[in-house]
Amino acid sequence: MSIQKSFKGFHDKIKLGYSDTEYSTAKIKDSSITAAVKAAFKDEGYSVVDDFIQGSFSTHTAIKSKDGDFDIDRAVVIDYQDSPDNPIEPKKVVLDVLEKRGFKNAKIKKPCVTADYKSENLHIDFPIYRNNNGTLELAVGKANSNQDNREWAISDPKGLRSWIKDSSTYGNSAELKQQQFNRLVRYVKRWRDHKFTDDSVRSKVYSIGLTVMLKADFVWALDDDGYPDDLKALRDTISSVISTNYFRFIGVDQYKVQVMLPKAPYRDIFDGSSTNTGSQLRNKLNSLKSKLDEAIAETDNTKKCQILNKLFGDDFEIPDDTKGANNIRKAVYSSAGAVGTSQGA
Repeated sequence: MSIQKSFKGFHDKIKLGYSDTEYSTAKIKDSSITAAVKAAFKDEGYSVVDDFIQGSFSTHTAIKSKDGDFDIDRAVVIDYQDSPDNPIEPKKVVLDVLEKRGFKNAKIKKPCVTADYKSENLHIDFPIYRNNNGTLELAVGKANSNQDNREWAISDPKGLRSWIKDSSTYGNSAELKQQQFNRLVRYVKRWRDHKFTDDSVRSKVYSIGLTVMLKADFVWALDDDGYPDDLKALRDTISSVISTNYFRFIGVDQYKVQVMLPKAPYRDIFDGSSTNTGSQLRNKLNSLKSKLDEAIAETDNTKKCQILNKLFGDDFEIPDDTKGANNIRKAVYSSAGAVGTSQGA
């Protein structure tokens, strides 16, 4: 078995799409709750002009949670003319809907309304926007925020989604390279979930932060026949991330991580994060890169997989043998274009 086929098997195990069977119950809940929120907004006089999925489902980078939980990140947009000056008011309407629907721990956080539906292993985030002549403004503030700590803040979630999905600079085989990027994001998310054993730190290594770093520093890798080489792409991309100035030296073995959103509001994704988070992320990325170097140098595919299994967990399987390693690439990526064939988005 080739290492690329092993990566494909790993990816097939961890990837999650909005239309996947495993997500069907969450998808039904999403549709039902969104309809209830829209109805409640109508009763309050807020005209809903749009709603859309945010986050990893919208960029094809979602993974299955190791604990079986599912996430919904559903944005709802109301018309500017109908919106109240106080951005907390529509968030309170969403909070009321979620509480009546049986969600536990429902609360108004600064960027969204969030809650858990324990019986369905479901976590939901509802950011609320208003459309001001084509510019989206996010309802920012907590339940009891005063006038100085709440606002309608310009935000560009669709622009961020487009930036993550953009392959216009990738040249030939652009679609193939973008698909490789999507896989790399999923690999790194699972690596985080496997290697950060402290929940308080792991929860602060935000998926959007990892995604932005990987996108900005993505180094694709296709072999001489035009087929993906995910191991090399991952090693080269992580090496580029480490070399970029994301980590600021604070003191001996202490670092802060800073990753800026490439779209409005152009904030630091890790604003307020601790030096423990920054230091652990930096150290673990360096360790990841070293282990990927080790895997590339290893000539035995089973031993390669043993190294990668320790990085990603048991969903990266260690094969019993490596028979047929030279004959499977076309079976794995039979639709891949050769180098020089344009597959731009």
